[in-house]
Amino acid sequence: MQTSSGIHPHSRLEDAQGVLFGSVMAAFGAMLLGSAGLITGQLAGLALLVAQATGYGFGLVYLVLSLPFYGFGYRRMGAGFLRRTIAAVLLMVGTSMLLPRLIGFDTLHPAAAAVLAGFVSGAGLLALFRHRTSLGGIGAVALDLQDRLGIKAGWAQMGFDAVLFAAALAVLPLDRVLWSALGAAVLNLVIAINHRRDRYIV
Repeated sequence: MQTSSGIHPHSRLEDAQGVLFGSVMAAFGAMLLGSAGLITGQLAGLALLVAQATGYGFGLVYLVLSLPFYGFGYRRMGAGFLRRTIAAVLLMVGTSMLLPRLIGFDTLHPAAAAVLAGFVSGAGLLALFRHRTSLGGIGAVALDLQDRLGIKAGWAQMGFDAVLFAAALAVLPLDRVLWSALGAAVLNLVIAINHRRDRYIV
């Protein structure tokens, strides 16, 4: 099928593959960070921080924290987006609970964890974005604030991350926070370079 604009939309099978790939990569990226005692930005970073401070698993914490944000996604992107996002979150949570039983690290330098997690999570998020899906969270709130109050979404997300990393200093050693910031920078660079509507139409 081809739209009047000449764009070929993804099939349901292609969407399912993209959601599966993106969700698993996001879970693996979170595992890399958690295994090295690091966090990242946005809701995943908050979930990692809470998990490390409380001892609860990342997947369960993320699932609970993500619940209040679905309304923002539905209001902005519609029911189809919401269904795919819920599926992606559940896949990511389930994978994050399974991976520790399948994979372990004898050696994992925080620098390697930060950079690899940035690459892996960035690839996963790109796949989700290309298939009109997300993992919920702060991004939807930031877009809603931009629409209703005129606050730039990028500034809102940066503000949240600044508060998050400041709070992390109370829980994590300084070097872990700095390595975490490196990982977040790599992730954001991957997204900034590769997720551009002026170059990629899907």
